[in-house]
Amino acid sequence: MRTFALAVALLAPVALAAQRVEPVRYDVSFPNAVHHEAEITVQFSGVRSGTLALRMSRSSPGRYALHEFAKNVYGVRVEDGAGQSLAVTHPSPHQWDVATPGGTVRVRYTLFGDRVDGTYAGISLAHAHLNMPATFMWARGYETRPMEVTFHPLAGWRRVATQLAPTADSLRFTAPHLQYFMDSPTMLGPLVVRSWTVTSAGRAAEFRVALDHAGTDAEADAYADGVRRIVRETEGVWGELPAFDFGRYTFLAAYLPWASGDGMEHRNSTSLTSSGALKSRATTMLGTVAHEFFHAWNVERLRPKSLEPFDFSDANPSSELWLAEGFTSYYGELIMTRAGLVPAPAFIASAGANADAVANAPGRRWFSPAEMSQQAPFVDAAVSIDPQNKANTFISYYSWGDAIALGLDLSLRARNDTLSLDTFMRALWNEFGRAQANYAPAKPYRLEDARRVLGRVASDTAWANAFFARYVTGREVPDYAALAARAGIVVRPAHAAAAWLGDTRLAPNGARLAVASPLLQGTPLYAAGVELGDQIAQLDGAPITRAAQVDSIVAAHRPGDRLPIVFFSRDGSRQAVLTLAENPHLEFVLGEAIGQQPTPAQLAFRQRWLGSARKD
Repeated sequence: MRTFALAVALLAPVALAAQRVEPVRYDVSFPNAVHHEAEITVQFSGVRSGTLALRMSRSSPGRYALHEFAKNVYGVRVEDGAGQSLAVTHPSPHQWDVATPGGTVRVRYTLFGDRVDGTYAGISLAHAHLNMPATFMWARGYETRPMEVTFHPLAGWRRVATQLAPTADSLRFTAPHLQYFMDSPTMLGPLVVRSWTVTSAGRAAEFRVALDHAGTDAEADAYADGVRRIVRETEGVWGELPAFDFGRYTFLAAYLPWASGDGMEHRNSTSLTSSGALKSRATTMLGTVAHEFFHAWNVERLRPKSLEPFDFSDANPSSELWLAEGFTSYYGELIMTRAGLVPAPAFIASAGANADAVANAPGRRWFSPAEMSQQAPFVDAAVSIDPQNKANTFISYYSWGDAIALGLDLSLRARNDTLSLDTFMRALWNEFGRAQANYAPAKPYRLEDARRVLGRVASDTAWANAFFARYVTGREVPDYAALAARAGIVVRPAHAAAAWLGDTRLAPNGARLAVASPLLQGTPLYAAGVELGDQIAQLDGAPITRAAQVDSIVAAHRPGDRLPIVFFSRDGSRQAVLTLAENPHLEFVLGEAIGQQPTPAQLAFRQRWLGSARKD
């Protein structure tokens, strides 16, 4: 097991001598890390006379909403190569215009960062976790220049981990252009590093886990072993590893009490953060690893045209997130099972719970999965203060895409023993993912391309067209009961014949019971006119102060029973009649768990689906 320093030494540096232009040079230090500040200098050489438009990004690769990173930048000073101040105007919150006679322009500023996750910057005496768009200014017209950054870590931090290309100086790194630079998160700190090499398709790739945590070396070893298993099983899905730039892939993991839970994919790395500890949450954390590593193919190289190139100045809407994110969610859990990290019954129960949630979500009345994907700028960690009705009008493209992937995987397997979702993903990869140019996809795909490839894989264009029309641009869900039966899985009511008034959280509020979660369309409480914030005083003639009382009353009735309800709303006391419905929720269970013996054919089908995809 090699150390980080040795791994860097074995990688050939990216030479800038062949470049005809000077790189944009960044310099980063942390003199006031105790108060979460970094001091950053950026130097532009060979600047033309006129106006140099400096920008802070408003969005970040892997995010689809605006985050306005300029809000954490202050103390901006600009000078020429001789150290003379240059005039600066501030035409917008995220732009600084510099009047320059040309030559060298040097910009200095202070950055505040106190959120350790995949989107922002987290700086303290303990470490620095930097997402590049949240950290670095850039200039319009200089996006294609090579980038160079030098870090000055605090004593005791010891290591720098990043997907940026190393140089002979262990603290200086390079990138071929702005798109790659901004896609390259960087961690500095007392990192624990584990590395290994995998040969795939005749190429050797080095994998590194750079771990910032408060646990033991034994926990780090076990975590790295889980990551290795995930890497092998993900390679099995696609048939090969990508040709990682500079020959390596880095897992940047910060598991610390002050971190925020997140996972963010990048071209040759992933950022993984959590406030939990490996000792108690390793399986959950590895589940995030499985999701994000799958993105090294799906969305980083196999990329929708709508996301390429990435726009750092605006949100990046896409109609394909059900495939880019949702299919990745499905595979993240499937790979955990294939790698032996999650038992098959747990995967089946989870897949069933997600399919049930999508099937019963009121949002299907309003938008298709492709249309839900377009709403990412409203929901992807986006910030707003006005109340929304997303509980009734939105289904996450992660969840819905996951449910589509499950249905498509089982549908393809039902057509032919040689077909599966793996087959479809490999076909997409071969046509749109494998070929790369200038550290970016050579041929991004469109929604129509995915539909066409599915028709070719299934040897049935009409079937593929119908699948897309019903489940991707339409609002239906597959017949999971029929599909899952081939694997000896029973899809059944989770609460057969049970009365139900809705999945609503009720909280004690003195002598009444407050409605503490949004009311969903189609539920009995919604139909009775009850709304979020209302207070229920009586149900079926009985005073109500606790949720358990509601559960007891409902359990004593049958679907279709009508119960009087008294509640207080904004307009005062109200009375209505609530008609109980049958609980609509479904569950997926193994046939053998309920006394049914699967046939050999069903068990073989299940093994092909959930067993290892590796051929060795």
